Amino acid sequence: MPEALLEVNHLKKYFPITKGLLNRTVGHVKAVDDISITLKPGETFGLVGESGSGKSTVGRTILRLTDKTDGEIKFKGQDIHKLSPSELRTIRPKMQLIFQDPYSSLNPRVRVGDAIGEALLDHGLASKGEVRDQVLEVLASCGLSSYHIDRFPHEFSGGQRQRIGIARALVLNPELIIADEPVSALDVSIQAQIINLFSKLQETRNLTYLFISHDLSVVEHLCSRIGVMYLGSMVETASRDELFRNPLHPYTKALLSAVPIPIPKLKRDRIVLKGDIPSPANPPSGCKFHTRCPFAVDICKQQVPEFREVGSQHHVACHLV
Repeated sequence: MPEALLEVNHLKKYFPITKGLLNRTVGHVKAVDDISITLKPGETFGLVGESGSGKSTVGRTILRLTDKTDGEIKFKGQDIHKLSPSELRTIRPKMQLIFQDPYSSLNPRVRVGDAIGEALLDHGLASKGEVRDQVLEVLASCGLSSYHIDRFPHEFSGGQRQRIGIARALVLNPELIIADEPVSALDVSIQAQIINLFSKLQETRNLTYLFISHDLSVVEHLCSRIGVMYLGSMVETASRDELFRNPLHPYTKALLSAVPIPIPKLKRDRIVLKGDIPSPANPPSGCKFHTRCPFAVDICKQQVPEFREVGSQHHVACHLV
């Protein structure tokens, strides 16, 4: 078995709630509450859940764009939250982020070639004379032409801008890419092109992805393993085939029941969840999902379910399983 590229152990990220003139802390928003993930080289792990479940916070905390509250994050055996700024800078190029909105992540006044190449100069990975050739190479690998290098972001379509975002991450030759809802702002036909691009780049560059999405149909095409988050906690993890064939947690079943079937005559039995996702500042006692679960019993309201293995690499946190 290959050594893990990324290990996330019992990660927690709480944001303080302050009040009054003295800004006293009166509570915490538990955005991420005890998450564990392991990624092997070349693997694609999909992280899914509703908006507000803490998926993006997991990605940003892994990259140390925000500090953790508790837990451990290791990249190639190094705890990144124990690294000094200079040590962290040396591994930054190996861990890159692709944003949800490609337009807002690009400076409208900076030409695409400069936006992609500035990181090479900043990290000292190329001289000024070498940057243009490397940018042209990565643009070509992302399906863009050489004449695009001198254009501004507003001159591109949404799909092209996302390709530019991918190129900007790839130019540093990373090993881990965290893709935060990278296709949710695109048309369905363009989504397919970008997903195929992700697959092609993974084969040619041996990339490892943490793919964050709320769309299970997208995750099914790209990911080998999937984790389902609810209100900051992991409720189920399994291989892609196992999760779609045999979902165990009621929340996972509800999410899967909403995935469209491309055959008009076939219909799923929809599981419609009542109410909205509770506030992470005041999560329910016991199982966090019990307020919306159609199968909840008394123990669900009182006791937090253990996240345990119930099959080969299949873990679930539910009293009813």
